[in-house]
Amino acid sequence: MDKNFRVRVSVGVGMFAVALLGLYTFDSIPFKIIFGFFALMSMLELLSFFEKKFTILNGFLAILEITFLVLGTIFVAKIDPAHFWYIILGVPGYDVFAYLFGKMLGGRLIKKSRPFPHVSKNKTWEGTVLGLAMSIGMVAILMGTRGEFDTDFMYLFCGPLALIGDLFESFLKRRFKVKDSNEILIKNKFFEKFELVVGGSEGHGGFLDRVDSVAFTCSVLFIISLFS
Repeated sequence: MDKNFRVRVSVGVGMFAVALLGLYTFDSIPFKIIFGFFALMSMLELLSFFEKKFTILNGFLAILEITFLVLGTIFVAKIDPAHFWYIILGVPGYDVFAYLFGKMLGGRLIKKSRPFPHVSKNKTWEGTVLGLAMSIGMVAILMGTRGEFDTDFMYLFCGPLALIGDLFESFLKRRFKVKDSNEILIKNKFFEKFELVVGGSEGHGGFLDRVDSVAFTCSVLFIISLFS
């Protein structure tokens, strides 16, 4: 097991434990506050990108990402814990299984297994397809046990939306020539300790790297819910 994966798992498990505690205590308010804090830190990381490179297009893309973070936070603030389980299974579920299957099978089943070489060169067809299948499958199983297919069908799209959100952030970082979302902000002494909470010293850090997929997914779900 490589160091990057250990950091990803340990940070993910820690955040999951905090999420569970926050979801089922004090009417989920602690969890919503924590998510809002993550979104705010992500915005600060985005603004720090401009120290690397600024163009009008980059500015527009950063504003678009900030919009996702704001809409995602609004959706999290209004969602009930029971429905948030769909997002937990669909979004982090896709991310974990895509990474795991990509490491285990990447390039073994499909040669030149790089579906997005110009945006995210480490993603593989095996990891992407199997990660999406696991994400959709887990959400569908939970939905079936609750008998909520008719009312909550939109949550089946959590996995595909998570993929799009992750790709958009990867594209954004490439535009700004940034490897990790916090590589600039973590150098600031005031923010250093905050950034270490999300694995910032291990080459897989940044609040934006933690919530990009969730923010995009929740933004789209929020827009859908307005018209459904």
